[in-house]
Amino acid sequence: MKNINFLAFAMPAFFLFLFLEYKLAQRKKRPEIFNYESSVSNISIGIAERLINLFVAASFYQLYYLIYDDYRIFEIPSNFLVWIALILATDFVWYWYHRLGHEVNFFWAAHIVHHHSEEFNFTAAARITTFQAIIRTGFWCVLPFVGFHPTMVITMLIVHGAYSFFTHTQLVGKIKWLEYVFVTPSVHGVHHASDEKYLDKNYGDMFTFWDRLFGTFQTEEEKPKYGLTHPLKSYSFLWQHFHYYFEIYELWRRSKGFKARWKAVFGSPAHMDQDIRPTLEKRFLQDKSNPHQRLRFRNYLYIQLGVCTLLLTVFTYYFDVLEAYDKIFVLSIVIITLINCGAILEQRKWIYYLEYTRIFMITTYFLYERDLTIFFFIPLAIMIFAEQLFSLSRYYQNMILQLESAE
Repeated sequence: MKNINFLAFAMPAFFLFLFLEYKLAQRKKRPEIFNYESSVSNISIGIAERLINLFVAASFYQLYYLIYDDYRIFEIPSNFLVWIALILATDFVWYWYHRLGHEVNFFWAAHIVHHHSEEFNFTAAARITTFQAIIRTGFWCVLPFVGFHPTMVITMLIVHGAYSFFTHTQLVGKIKWLEYVFVTPSVHGVHHASDEKYLDKNYGDMFTFWDRLFGTFQTEEEKPKYGLTHPLKSYSFLWQHFHYYFEIYELWRRSKGFKARWKAVFGSPAHMDQDIRPTLEKRFLQDKSNPHQRLRFRNYLYIQLGVCTLLLTVFTYYFDVLEAYDKIFVLSIVIITLINCGAILEQRKWIYYLEYTRIFMITTYFLYERDLTIFFFIPLAIMIFAEQLFSLSRYYQNMILQLESAE
């Protein structure tokens, strides 16, 4: 994929802007803008999306070319006015993709992850899942179908994504005159709010006139309360990705008749039974949150996120020349590490065995690289022996899972 080396610098750039936002928040004495647990969760989801998209983004681009080459309606030339038309068309498609993402359960299941965060800063912009990327790619396909060249479409999507990143911050106040045309952080902050007057508003990504035209625009009045109307009680990496699919299935299972089951999948999220999420949280042990405690040993999470970011950057840069087993190894290690981060935030004692899994995968990989896979049992035996001799699990849990008051 031709753009892959350029994309390698996306994560370092993200952390640079995040660092600048954090420092500016400190300078303005706005510590409430950042929350440790939520930021870790946001960044973990962003890393996973960037990683998994390396495997599927090329397919997205190939799909655009296939549609353009074989099915385009017009052959639209490339000139200044066409680029203006494309940026308007891109945001118009986004508006309807985004609006349906809030109005249809199946689409909301992919998009809800972006709204979990109860903080609104650059880390919230990272809360994009691969499920969401796949769904919106289906909407983007209308652009090459109309006749915009795929190269133009891909370029515009990069610009579009970069613009929307900078609208996820509280450090820029209202700019009323600009909001007549452009989406600002204040306008997009309303979209992320859970206050009743702000719900399902401001779907545009770059321009506000679509919302004004279709009656979904709302200016910021009272300070928004960010997040979901019914917040999750979990920082679990896996639960955040899949909980709403479980909720849809539970509603579908409870429903009787074709019409009711159809609505369970394609109906409005506003009609979701409100007892389903608490029931599932208890069933899957996802209701352990304690707002008055946090981890004492937080540096361990920073180290893991740092390693994941470094791996992702190098992996992206060399993606085209790596072997399949290298790609599978990196994908597995990073995903397990991100699951580990969520489990640590939730004080799950089984993460200790996840650590063993990670060590075993790393040693097996290097043995495979040296054509010594036959000796894979040696590190396994060493880990079992060390556990029996030194009771490492007790030491690990006492050190890593220490808590302190958050007040």
